[in-house]
Amino acid sequence: MGRRGIMSTQMKEEIAKELGFYDTVQQEGWGGIKARDAGNMVKRAIEMAEESMKKGES
Repeated sequence: MGRRGIMSTQMKEEIAKELGFYDTVQQEGWGGIKARDAGNMVKRAIEMAEESMKKGES
C-alpha cells in the first residue's frame, strides 16, 4: 500500500524555498533532502496549520 501525500506539491515547494533547500529538491528530487530538512518542513507545515486554525477561531 502506498503512502498518500497530505501536503500539496505547491505547499512543499513554498516551504522548501522558505527554509532554503529548494535548490536540492530541483536537482535531486524530494529524496535528496536531508532528514533534518524534512523534519523542519513538517514542523513548519504544522506551524502554518496552527496559525490558520487560530485565524479561523477569531
